[in-house]
Amino acid sequence: MTPQERHTTLSLTSIYALRMLGLFLVLPVFALEARKYPGGDDAALVGLGLGIYGLTQGLLQIPFGMASDRLGRKRVIVFGLLLFALGSLTAAMADSLLWLIIGRSLQGAGAISAATSALLADQTRDAVRTKAMAVIGASIALMFALSLVIAPPLAAWLGLRGLFAITGVLALAGVGVMIWGVPPEGALRKAPAQARFTDVLKDRQLLRLDLGVFVLNAVQLAMWVAVPGLLVQAGLDKSHHWWVYLPAVFASFFVMWGTLFRLEKRGYLRAVFLGAIGVTGAVQVGFLWATGAPSIAALALLLFAFFCGFNILEACLPSMVSRLVPAHSRGAALGVYNMLQSFGLFAGGALGGTIVKAAGMPALFVSCGGLVLLWLAASWGLRVPQAPGHAAVRPVAQAADAT
Repeated sequence: MTPQERHTTLSLTSIYALRMLGLFLVLPVFALEARKYPGGDDAALVGLGLGIYGLTQGLLQIPFGMASDRLGRKRVIVFGLLLFALGSLTAAMADSLLWLIIGRSLQGAGAISAATSALLADQTRDAVRTKAMAVIGASIALMFALSLVIAPPLAAWLGLRGLFAITGVLALAGVGVMIWGVPPEGALRKAPAQARFTDVLKDRQLLRLDLGVFVLNAVQLAMWVAVPGLLVQAGLDKSHHWWVYLPAVFASFFVMWGTLFRLEKRGYLRAVFLGAIGVTGAVQVGFLWATGAPSIAALALLLFAFFCGFNILEACLPSMVSRLVPAHSRGAALGVYNMLQSFGLFAGGALGGTIVKAAGMPALFVSCGGLVLLWLAASWGLRVPQAPGHAAVRPVAQAADAT
């Protein structure tokens, strides 16, 4: 990466990390703490409060992405972060479960993922974009793992109100980073928004990637309906589950860093992409086998393998989306992509719980494996766009030799 590419990547990564840490801090304790509010005895409303963030975010990803194509990435991201902070303040001051739900929906309304990914794509070359996306993906995974460790003691000390207040402060810190820390964005060519959006919806290659991010996130969240229970069955107390999660996440980063970027540079991105889907599917088979007599070692190995595939796919997918469209359409394309990502999380949580309740854990992993197999079949004909910088090295060298 050039110095400016590193600067942009680290600045945007810090914004993602601040926002996602604030979001993740609430998740491990929300269901328990929300019961203390008036109306908290309604389990359906508690579930709505937890999940409505993903619903409103999914609905607004496309409008925010398209707005960033026309109005500029940075101002849309700042507006979204301010909305997120407003939602956090509303939830921190809530005196009933209804106001908690309103606060969570406002948090989700700050749907900046598409605009942020588009800005990163605008300011990085194709040759290094997967690496830049991987840095952001790694920060999100690290914030999730960190939240599992620090959320329970913070909730005991500050309560749910205090956690939402911290979330708002972190969002405002992200506004400061965006205004003063991110390099100025380049001018984007204006084009009719409706035409760009129509082109995005007609592109079969983009639709394959959109299906992929939906399945990946649905499977990820559905798994988490069952995995904690398997760890408890294996003899690991729920307060110690991070002993398994944290090493698995960290170790998977080393695998991704040691394989993905080298193989991409050699032109094997498609093979790595399809292989990561295959690993994700194989993990579902492994969990199906583990439901019979789970052991901590087997579950830890399966989670490590899952995070290896997940982190590779989380880096590849948005990078490939950004390469398939021109710069002035990236916001729209990544808006559709992030919408399906959010809907995948929403569907995974809702359907995962329903399947486990109706048919048990084995049925959940069979369903997840079937979804991944469908994704693999749909992705087999994907034309993976190669980075021009990699392809250009050999012809230039050959021309120099001929001269």
